[in-house]
Amino acid sequence: MYSKTQERWEAELVVDQNLSPKFHTRPQPVEQPVLSWSQILGWLNGLLLLMGAAIVLLPLAMVFLTSLTPTQVVSDLNGGSVAGWSWEHYREAWQRGNFLLAFGNSALVAIAVTGLQTITSALAGYALSRFQFRGRQAVLLIVLATLVIPFQLLVIPVFLILKWGHLINTYGALILPTAANGFGIFLLRQYFQTIPVELEEAAALDGATRWQILWRVMLPLARPALVTLFLFTFIGEWNDLFKPLVFTTRPELQTIQLSLANFQEQFTNNWPLMMAAVVIATVPVVLLFLVGQRQFIQGIATTGIKN
Repeated sequence: MYSKTQERWEAELVVDQNLSPKFHTRPQPVEQPVLSWSQILGWLNGLLLLMGAAIVLLPLAMVFLTSLTPTQVVSDLNGGSVAGWSWEHYREAWQRGNFLLAFGNSALVAIAVTGLQTITSALAGYALSRFQFRGRQAVLLIVLATLVIPFQLLVIPVFLILKWGHLINTYGALILPTAANGFGIFLLRQYFQTIPVELEEAAALDGATRWQILWRVMLPLARPALVTLFLFTFIGEWNDLFKPLVFTTRPELQTIQLSLANFQEQFTNNWPLMMAAVVIATVPVVLLFLVGQRQFIQGIATTGIKN
């Protein structure tokens, strides 16, 4: 006797008078591998990324753990020692380093330099990407050449100019030397080249001037590049020690990096206290990067693309 399943498959035999017979055969299951090569490669990439992240974050974790090491070791009941965590170094570092004043000075200088670099880079980058004039490539090469000249080589003429302008020991000495930067000009120039010219032509047909096109069309579209420039400039100025050390001597102009330098002693160092000061100085820039990381990655990824 045939089973019901066999009868069903035999009933599905279809014979057409005008065509060749068609048989509906039972589908065979396809064996799937446990893990495909793409899945294996994906796991390997994830493992490599985790290992790289661990290597990068390990020094930061050591700094944080060192800052929590207590000054006195607490004895347990068995006569041994228990190394607990302590936040006393953060309170002492905040008071000793006068970080409230240092935070204010560093924030003022970083915001001022970032704003000036954004303005100068946007204007110069737009001119180099859109205007056609004789010597444009030469100007671009000069801008790129400034990237290979370290600021330390220019410190003597810059110091003499600041002294001539009576700007030593002022905020101007910390802001004006880096008010313009070749990196920002090149970054925005490359990003402006990715924006279609047709958008500017449409705005010009509507009666917009060059300033209006730059302000209302180009800059809103270049937001990823602007955020990238903001992060680079702000973090660079926040971590700068050279300018405050050379151009200022007044205690009221002390910045974050000068405060950290005060924790470096000549013969001995209180490492937990120093690491607590490093954590205090690092937290603002880390939070700032976490807020703008998406725009930062987008700006870096697209500045090298030219339509």
